[in-house]
Amino acid sequence: MFSPPTSRVLGLAGALLVSVSANAAEATAGAFPRPLDSYMDPAGNLWQVLVARVHAEPFNAVAALIFLLAIVHTFLAGRFRHWAHVVEERHAHRIIHAAPATKASLDEDGRPIEVSFWGQVLHFLGEVEAVFGIWGIVLMVAIGSMKGWTTAVDYVGHKVNFTEAMFVVVIMAMASTRPVLRCAEKCLQAVANLGKRTTGAWWLTILIIAPVLGSFITEPAAMTIGALLLAQRFYALQPSRRFCYATLGLLFVNVSVGGTMTHFAAPPVLMVAGPWGWDMPFMFLHFGWKALTGIVAATLLYYFIFRRELAVLEQRRAEAEAKAAAATAEVRIPGWITVVQLGFMALAVSVAHYPALFVAAFLFFLAFGQATAHHQNRLDLRAPLLVGFFLAGLVVHGGLQGWWISPVLSSLAELPLFIGATVLTAFNDNAAITYLATLVPDFTDALKYAVVAGAVTGGGLTVIANAPNPAGQNILQRYFPEGISPLGLLAGAVAPTAILGACFILL
Repeated sequence: MFSPPTSRVLGLAGALLVSVSANAAEATAGAFPRPLDSYMDPAGNLWQVLVARVHAEPFNAVAALIFLLAIVHTFLAGRFRHWAHVVEERHAHRIIHAAPATKASLDEDGRPIEVSFWGQVLHFLGEVEAVFGIWGIVLMVAIGSMKGWTTAVDYVGHKVNFTEAMFVVVIMAMASTRPVLRCAEKCLQAVANLGKRTTGAWWLTILIIAPVLGSFITEPAAMTIGALLLAQRFYALQPSRRFCYATLGLLFVNVSVGGTMTHFAAPPVLMVAGPWGWDMPFMFLHFGWKALTGIVAATLLYYFIFRRELAVLEQRRAEAEAKAAAATAEVRIPGWITVVQLGFMALAVSVAHYPALFVAAFLFFLAFGQATAHHQNRLDLRAPLLVGFFLAGLVVHGGLQGWWISPVLSSLAELPLFIGATVLTAFNDNAAITYLATLVPDFTDALKYAVVAGAVTGGGLTVIANAPNPAGQNILQRYFPEGISPLGLLAGAVAPTAILGACFILL
């Protein structure tokens, strides 16, 4: 038996230990977002687990509802653009038919110089790239109202990682410059020469080779180059609406799986490569060759389906190039300028996880572009910034969706997990899906393969499914006068998604 002083000491130590444990539990429960391992899940089915998590943290339901509304908004973006045009037409009609004293506000074409404020607001609401940022403001207000403004600022300022959004802005701006794009075009032309550089040959080359480059120059850069070349070599020839969507869906799917040959270029692979010890040989043996097989098979299938329309587009191309050849001549870009700019891109890719370094590289890149301005096109940062804004908004929302995605993933067997990851990817960035998979304990090798394969397979189903998709949509949306329909994109991506899924499951 312990002596009375010893007993008092032990009792005091025990009380202190209980107090510390209680304080730690309280701190965990008060953390935002709540750690996934802090939930005391019941032993029931998935629905009971989700209901229990909402009871434990009511804000889960609010965050999910706001995220759902943002997704619905993406489907209504075209309607907002239509309303914007109606408002602007009414505004123009009112000014044009106003008193003569106000006619000074018209430009040389008789259009109003003064813009419609509400028309511009509706245009902004109709920008798909702005949707998640807009609803991010709603989310911030909700967090501030329920958790306090300090919590809202701490979440966005310290707990959300904006590195990928920043990197996409940089790499997209670099890849869209004239020397880089001309170099990529020359390289792909060597392959297109095998098909006599016809429209069909270019179409096949861009949709097969450019996505595979994503394994080495990162998927955002591959998407930017592929979309820009498709705009020049394909979309400019005004293909049918059906062919436009088929090509867009195929591009998104191919880029999503094209980065799986290495362990550093595709965001969903990057999330798991470190925690699970996947290196480059592992990726190629388990994913890369299957992805390449699926890319070739899906592209050839669409080529066969649209071969007659490609023949019509080839006639248009020949006529257009005959006229253009007489009017313009290609301006040669010195090789050293191209090498330097490719070096800047390589530097940015090598430090892609360190914002201070790739932003510094971008600033030097801009200075070099200014010094060689006569060999550059005008650098338009609007598209890269919009894409970065889209991804920034997406990660703000995505960081609060793990409470329901994680139990869904952990409740599925191998094949259902593959299908579930493919479907979930359509509603959240595939990198978020794979990241949450690393938090699930006791994942077998088969389950790890299934979740990553499903995440990359479903990366072309929607614009939010894969980080590079907004870049491609922003570049190509001018060829869709009515705006890019989410349902049209889904229809174009279904067949390639099924083919890639079959390759990952059966091969």
